[in-house]
Amino acid sequence: QVQLVESGGGLVQVGGSLRLSCATSGRTFSRYTMAWFRQAPGKERKFVAAITSSGASTYYTGAVSGRFTISGDNAKNTVALQMNGVKLEDTGVYYCAVANGYGTNAALIKYDYWGQGTQVTVSS
Repeated sequence: QVQLVESGGGLVQVGGSLRLSCATSGRTFSRYTMAWFRQAPGKERKFVAAITSSGASTYYTGAVSGRFTISGDNAKNTVALQMNGVKLEDTGVYYCAVANGYGTNAALIKYDYWGQGTQVTVSS
């Protein structure tokens, strides 16, 4: 089993910044992909960003590309999502997830473990 715990959510104004963090513990994989998803009120959960365990590859959905940055710290078993220039549509519950291995499309691979989520609310 893998446990993931998100933190850093909160209330932020449009144009502001927020940094989410995900701490992992438990079982480890030799190669893995860690990702952030978000779920807006009344909508399906959607892919936001991902990073491979090597750190060599990162992926972003178009809606956040250029504004959000995903980073990982293998020594601390954490992954972060730096959110800059937030918009109202960035509001939602943000989930951290991990997949065993890599895939050609990080948005479509199967993620095996999920955190409980952290709320991000962007206000005008």
